[in-house]
Amino acid sequence: EMSNWYVRRSRERFWAKGMEQDKINAYMTLYTALVTICKAAAPMIPFMTEDIYQNLVRSNDANAPESIHLCDFPVVNKDHIDKKLEEDMEDVLDAVVMGRACRNEAAIKNRQPISRMYIKSDFTLSEFYQEIIEDELNVKEVVFTDDVRDFTSYTFKPQLRTVGPKYGKQLGGIQKHLAALDGNAAMDELNADGALKFDVDGVAVELTKDDLLIDMAQKEGYVSQEDNRMTVVLDTNLTPELVEEGFVYEIISKIQTMRKESGFEVTDHIRVSINGNDKLSEIAQKNKEAISGKVLADELTSGMEYGVSKEWNINGENAVIAVERV
Repeated sequence: EMSNWYVRRSRERFWAKGMEQDKINAYMTLYTALVTICKAAAPMIPFMTEDIYQNLVRSNDANAPESIHLCDFPVVNKDHIDKKLEEDMEDVLDAVVMGRACRNEAAIKNRQPISRMYIKSDFTLSEFYQEIIEDELNVKEVVFTDDVRDFTSYTFKPQLRTVGPKYGKQLGGIQKHLAALDGNAAMDELNADGALKFDVDGVAVELTKDDLLIDMAQKEGYVSQEDNRMTVVLDTNLTPELVEEGFVYEIISKIQTMRKESGFEVTDHIRVSINGNDKLSEIAQKNKEAISGKVLADELTSGMEYGVSKEWNINGENAVIAVERV
């Protein structure tokens, strides 16, 4: 979680200009966490932790113990523990994981913005955490709701392993009855009463959750995931404005890749030309300020042949992007 989540979420703090206090705090938190984890892990991964210790600690403090294996084992500092923070961030992580699963199911790349994500759960999160979810999933708005039935329903089938021995002769009728149910109303009944009760050919049938195979049915334009405490629904309807924004993010990504492949320094300013595709050229010009600011482009044009060029397929549109250092 530290390498894959904390560091990534803290990038803006690490990359801030100057040495403002928040940047210092971010680095000191990361330093403390790395050193403490290494000390705790040293008996299990002795060589890797020694290497990190020499790099982080000994290179800066000549009075520190010569080896990590000569350090005291770390002791818990309860003043550094914030259980509410940990629990809230766990909820954020769970929501993001399920949101990514929705994106994958809908085959929508993360660089394509989405308008809205709905969360039905046994918790709520403050605006601070909602903004993290929005940023991670490239969603314009996260909405907590008590009801997602406008976007999802449920389908029910009998669990043959349990229903067969109890209602063998009525199995066909049970299947027909379950297939005809209003999924949301049936789920409400199941949650309220603990069972679905109905008659089949004059026989009283009572089915609990153990007797049922329950699937979430998704309405067109929405994709959902759920576990035992949360349902996440992504609105996958893409407006022309969202599609255009997706093209902008893709153009930025391709230019950044070319910067890296060309060996440009992070601070180098460049010229960019989008060639061979009028649609992409028009989008680039319309969003010139946003693109130029991200890739440090002093010029963003079309039809120019610069020193480095590469053909790209950008969301199904072929174009050649040319760049050169200013």
